[in-house]
Amino acid sequence: MGLFWDLIQQSELDEQKGKADSLEERVAALETELSSTKTLLLKTLRVLEERSGQDIDNDGEIG
Repeated sequence: MGLFWDLIQQSELDEQKGKADSLEERVAALETELSSTKTLLLKTLRVLEERSGQDIDNDGEIG
């Protein structure tokens, strides 16, 4: 019975490790996507400021 219990515990540990690995991968993918979104937002803001002639983000500059 002890061996069977050890196998169950090891299986559960492996499952949790797999979940943690996939969570880390998902977080890394989300961080990459966030970075891309921020870059696109800044480019869009620059173009919008240049076209409108207004300092939309209040950084003291247009563009």
